[in-house]
Amino acid sequence: MPELPEVEALGAFLRERAVGHVVVATHVAQIGALKTYAPPLEDAVGRAVVGVARYGKWLALGLGPRGELDARPEGAQLYLVFHLSKAGWLRWREDMPPSASPKGRPMGRSAGPVALRVWLDDGGFDLTEAGTRKRLAVHLVADPAEVPLVASLGFDPIRAAADGELTDLLGAALRTRNQQVKGALRDQHLVAGIGNAYSDEILHAARMSPFALTRSFTDDDVARLADAVTSVLAAGLAQASGRPAAELKDAKRRGMAVHGRTGQACPVCGDVVREVSFADSSLQYCATCQTGGTPLADRRMSRLLK
Repeated sequence: MPELPEVEALGAFLRERAVGHVVVATHVAQIGALKTYAPPLEDAVGRAVVGVARYGKWLALGLGPRGELDARPEGAQLYLVFHLSKAGWLRWREDMPPSASPKGRPMGRSAGPVALRVWLDDGGFDLTEAGTRKRLAVHLVADPAEVPLVASLGFDPIRAAADGELTDLLGAALRTRNQQVKGALRDQHLVAGIGNAYSDEILHAARMSPFALTRSFTDDDVARLADAVTSVLAAGLAQASGRPAAELKDAKRRGMAVHGRTGQACPVCGDVVREVSFADSSLQYCATCQTGGTPLADRRMSRLLK
């Protein structure tokens, strides 16, 4: 799943290529991907892209008034807001097929079938989603806050770090209820933009068990976790910055220390990276770095390590 660093890079990519260009056609190939019906998607046609904003793992393309090419971002009248979910991606196309051609054909196994296609006056893009579980979501709204999952997002860790508020906001979020820290970092209502991969990386950098209970955290624990959030996300942003959309997935994988590296050596201590599997996901960790050398039981109902 693309997380905050990759979504931020996709936003920058779209800013460079799409802003100032007019939407000339749209097509929804997976009808379930479009979550709104009023205004209709056709209302996006004839409007220039005037800005791109990120909200956690969501992107919003601001669309100006029809017929105006120089509208400022704050003058957007509509927003095309989308979330790529677990298996979605954005594929930019310099050579878009004619808008009258078949629109929903698969674009290659790696990209997955097209969910939404947007033609611009110069190029365009597909939102694709692989797999059988379709969760990619697209909304056309007058304000991104009209999307309930955007309106309910927690604080943005990158912006909070830049403002010097990350430690305080993170501490308040962790103490809202007693839960495993891995789940708290992934809870978009608490912290916006961190998913399965970067939460593994953050907890490894902080030398914390993914099953540690948040209410047990001291002020020093919170500060250590905040430092890890800052450093890991900053490294992810640096790794993704300036890369075309097609290269972001591989760049993310290369930057991981433990996530997706089960059975390999921990780059810090040399111990083997271990995994805990759940019904539809897994986490990776280093026992030496994070759990005092004790492996976690590989089942959901294992006794939690504090």
